[in-house]
Amino acid sequence: MNNLLKLFIIATVFSFYQIDAQYIVKKDTLSGTELSFSLDERINDALEKVEGNCNRSGDSSVKAPPKILVANRELTNAEICRKNPKIMGFKIQVVVVKSNEEASRISSEFRNNFRNLKVEKDASLRPNYKILAGSYFSKQSAADDLRNIKRVYPSAMVIPYAVFCVEAK
Repeated sequence: MNNLLKLFIIATVFSFYQIDAQYIVKKDTLSGTELSFSLDERINDALEKVEGNCNRSGDSSVKAPPKILVANRELTNAEICRKNPKIMGFKIQVVVVKSNEEASRISSEFRNNFRNLKVEKDASLRPNYKILAGSYFSKQSAADDLRNIKRVYPSAMVIPYAVFCVEAK
């Protein structure tokens, strides 16, 4: 009996509160994507009134924000790096060897000969190992280092490779 009384009181309270929700479909102002949601009609009317006040074109006190024009140009390396920390660039493949020991020996020898270039071993061709040097945005930027490396390692060549943008030159 007590539970029945509680249920009756709750039902009575909810019957006094009437919610006039309707299904609203709006267009996103930035991307144009349709947004769908349930909303009380009175709230929707209030929002449309506020939106209407923002869009008055005849009102001289409301100024449109200035348009920022960006020239169509190629992005600088710094702008590219801000968006993508790792990009497709180039490395100099010094040699390809058949063992890890030989790769370690050539890596340390390369570090002694070319202290300004970062060297790394790539084991993606196991059992073969690639010795790679430098990080470059383009083949042209690698040309000077390649010419110097070819004096010691004639088989060296520039290959496409994923590089960390901040290391590339």
